[in-house]
Amino acid sequence: MGSSWSFFTFMYLRFLLFFFQLTSSSSRQPLCHEVEHHALIQFKESLFIGKLNTRLGVSNDPSAYSKTALWDLEENSDCCSWDGVECNEDTGYVIKLDLSSSYLYGSINSTSTLFHLVHLQWLSLANNDFSDSNIPSGIMNLSRLLHLNLSNSHFSGQIPTEMLELSNLESIDLSHNSLQGIIPSSLGNLTNLIYLDLSLNKFGGGLPTSIGNLAKLKAMHIYGCGLSGQVPSSLSNLTQLNYLDLAFNQFSSQSSSLSWIGKQTKLTGLDLSGINLGEIPFWLVNLTHLTYLILNQNQLTGPFPSQICNLTQLKYLDLASNQLQGPIPNSIFELNNLENLYLSSNNLSGTMELEMFLSKFKISLSALDLSSNRLSLLTNPTVNTSSHKFHLLSLVSCNLHSFPNFLRNQDQLHELDLSSNYISGEIPGWFFNLSLPSLRCLNLSHNLFTGYDQHFAVLPWTSLIYLDLSFNQLQGSLPIPSTSIAQVYVVSNNKLSGKIQSWICKLNFLYALDLSNNNLSGKLPQCLGNSSRSLLMLNLQNNKFHGSIPQTFMNGTKLRMIDLSNNMLRGKIPRSLANCTMLEFLDLGNNKISDTFPSWIGTLPKLVVLNLHSNRFHGMIEDPKSDFEFPKLQIIDLSHNRFTGKLPSKYIECWNAMKIVNESQLAYMMKAASDADFYDYSVTLVNKGIDREYVKISNMLVSVYLSNNRFEGEIPASISILKGLRYLDLSNNNLVGGISSSLCNLTVLESLDLSNNNLSGEIPPQLVKLTPLAFFNVS
Repeated sequence: MGSSWSFFTFMYLRFLLFFFQLTSSSSRQPLCHEVEHHALIQFKESLFIGKLNTRLGVSNDPSAYSKTALWDLEENSDCCSWDGVECNEDTGYVIKLDLSSSYLYGSINSTSTLFHLVHLQWLSLANNDFSDSNIPSGIMNLSRLLHLNLSNSHFSGQIPTEMLELSNLESIDLSHNSLQGIIPSSLGNLTNLIYLDLSLNKFGGGLPTSIGNLAKLKAMHIYGCGLSGQVPSSLSNLTQLNYLDLAFNQFSSQSSSLSWIGKQTKLTGLDLSGINLGEIPFWLVNLTHLTYLILNQNQLTGPFPSQICNLTQLKYLDLASNQLQGPIPNSIFELNNLENLYLSSNNLSGTMELEMFLSKFKISLSALDLSSNRLSLLTNPTVNTSSHKFHLLSLVSCNLHSFPNFLRNQDQLHELDLSSNYISGEIPGWFFNLSLPSLRCLNLSHNLFTGYDQHFAVLPWTSLIYLDLSFNQLQGSLPIPSTSIAQVYVVSNNKLSGKIQSWICKLNFLYALDLSNNNLSGKLPQCLGNSSRSLLMLNLQNNKFHGSIPQTFMNGTKLRMIDLSNNMLRGKIPRSLANCTMLEFLDLGNNKISDTFPSWIGTLPKLVVLNLHSNRFHGMIEDPKSDFEFPKLQIIDLSHNRFTGKLPSKYIECWNAMKIVNESQLAYMMKAASDADFYDYSVTLVNKGIDREYVKISNMLVSVYLSNNRFEGEIPASISILKGLRYLDLSNNNLVGGISSSLCNLTVLESLDLSNNNLSGEIPPQLVKLTPLAFFNVS
């Protein structure tokens, strides 16, 4: 009995062990297949890790990291456990590959081993840089694909028809690329498609009617695709649509021809921005489930549309940049669910109490933008609510005369813009006591602030990336931001004084630094030129800086604009500026710089404006070393220096951008303060004998100023090839000879000053052909 019991006990334990091993092995995920392991490694090795690449597709996602970096550390490692890889638990085949924001850089073609992963159901290569390569036709091998995301990865060319043979696809995202051509009608064959995003590409033509076949489609985004023609009525078949985005195309449709949208009763989101509707669509009242409605930039006229106030489910409403008139009706406060309201840049008028937007809405607004209308907002200094929390508050040009008191309890603000109002006195001390860990953008510019109610060592907002206090009357020293965060720092046109302290060089992520038009003094920190690899704009003009210009611009590869004019800087121009190959604008005018002509600047391929006037430059201007110097130069001002010798005729022959007459397409130079914000360049030039500030520089402003030097010899005939020239000043030199009749080739010339030279002979009668000429001085 005992031995029999022991035997059965032993067998029972063996059975339990076998069962445990069996269930354990069946539940354990198998190692990935060798062919797929090899394919993934080969795909990785065909690309670079481009973390330092400057293109946005690689670098703009703060959460980006190299998912492939650790893939092949162990030769026999299980690829199913690798970052971004997911396998089927039963078969071990790779079914999902997410390499989005992985710093991948390089080209990809149909021979790529990526297309050996034939069991893939989910593929994302978004937010990388594939060097403008086409989407390979080899993608047709991935016949099991359900979800495909190639957005923001620098693909170009046309949508391959092979991709549109993947009949199982449920979602496609090709947005933010450079896809061209027309949208293939075979897109309508993907009848399982639920989500489609083709936004921000370069398509031509119209939408194919076959899109109406996508009966399962719930979301369609074709924002900013350059599409034209009529929006096909076949889209009325898309009865499952929840979200429709047709914004910023060139559709010829008016609101009446889009009436089919009014039948899409399941719509919760609609964006028709920038398609010139002209009027508020009458059929909007049918879309009672809308929570998200954007109609900005549509030339909408008339009073605030009453039918919108019937859409009681709205959470997000954007009617900005239209021509709406009259008061904001009280009925808007019946939109009880509204969280985001954008009404900026209309002609809305009337007087309103700002606190109404705090008390009337039952659901707290998180974003409110009433900027740039004709509104007069009143603020109640006794209102001190803590229940209403804004994330964004923009009240630009709202005739505010006092600092809103309710901001005392706004501890969730991300963005605050009170610019272009009439708020005077000191910025209240309590505002600087707000820690506001969330505040990222603060704009108090164009007011009448004189200072700060209390002294502070460092601005308290640790997340602040954008600060604009310009065009006030602020006094004292420079406000110090959090050095690890700031990207845009603008305090120009105030009365700030003192020196630039070393903290300025710790702003490692700075895009724009503008301290211009203040009373700042002292020497420029030598570290300034290397303070940030991100710096795009450096503007220190019109202060009292002295000493030399920083000699180190080794990191300045992104700099587009440098303005150090109207100071007391001495010495020579640093040769390290040759590293600034993106530089478009260089203004060192009105200083005390003593140097010869910086011919090496001619190698900068994008330089449009070179202003060296009123310094102590001297010596002869030697001939250029090549025929490709200053290829983009449009404005050059060397006036009021001590240059000698003949006028630089060989350089004149190189100024190719001045040989073109730009009349049909007016454009302006823009200076980038960040990847998203741009401002106009400005420069002061002599126009018809009078100093004039150009707050914008158009492509028509082609000017050569060589006056008030010691140039001698004759006026070179090569000037006549600069057919785009509008202002030419050679006055106050020692020029001799006659005025060439070839100047009549300058057919758009508006101002010609040859005065105070030793010219002789007659005024060529051919100059009467210069009908735009409004100023002509040969005195």
